[in-house]
Amino acid sequence: MQDRLAKAIQYFWKARSHQRKKQGGSTGKKDAGNRSAVTGGKHLDGFIKLLTELLSEVGLPDSTIHTRTTTLPGYFRPTKNWDLLVVVDDRLLASIEFKAHIGPSFGNNFNNRVEEALGNSTDLLTAYREGKFKPSQKPWLGWLMLLEDTPKSTSPVKVDEPHFEVFPEFKTTSYAKRYELFCERLMRERLYDGTCLILSDKKGGLKGKFTEPNQEFSFATFAASLTAHAMAYANMRKP
Repeated sequence: MQDRLAKAIQYFWKARSHQRKKQGGSTGKKDAGNRSAVTGGKHLDGFIKLLTELLSEVGLPDSTIHTRTTTLPGYFRPTKNWDLLVVVDDRLLASIEFKAHIGPSFGNNFNNRVEEALGNSTDLLTAYREGKFKPSQKPWLGWLMLLEDTPKSTSPVKVDEPHFEVFPEFKTTSYAKRYELFCERLMRERLYDGTCLILSDKKGGLKGKFTEPNQEFSFATFAASLTAHAMAYANMRKP
């Protein structure tokens, strides 16, 4: 598992480097900052491919694992495109979102990632509550974050408290620690069934190196929960 994850990490950093060089090649213009590394997309395909393989290995037909047609109806908005869906026998089995956060900007982007993850879960679970995915049981929801391992993401950051104090666990914490707390609270509040936080820097990442600050939110734990859910249904539908 660790070797396969390392390849996904390596693919991510290679894809980003390739997109930075390729973007603007035909026009001679490049996006500002790191935008050229993300506007091409596909840099998280290594993770999508890995989970697709794991789901297939536990017995789900390949035709039930969707990485292109991933649009689902919502409750607060008409539709949302997820990164990976599992739809078996007209039942929504799993829905997963993959995200990366690369510097140099961490402040505003962290808040955006948090708000997006909360909104996506709330929207889908409310649609489920209202019977939109019948006859599905509650789908397995997953959220994975690859965070750049850099001093700007791992060093303590001050918080503004002009009117009320923030919760003490947020005082002088790094963005990496905030993501860890976020993963924990997504799980404790049952907004997601699996969360994953991986740290990697460009130099080491090109060699497949990474760290996982909390084993509760490791990729192995994330994948085990997902595949157990998928395996249970795959076994149930066997003749």
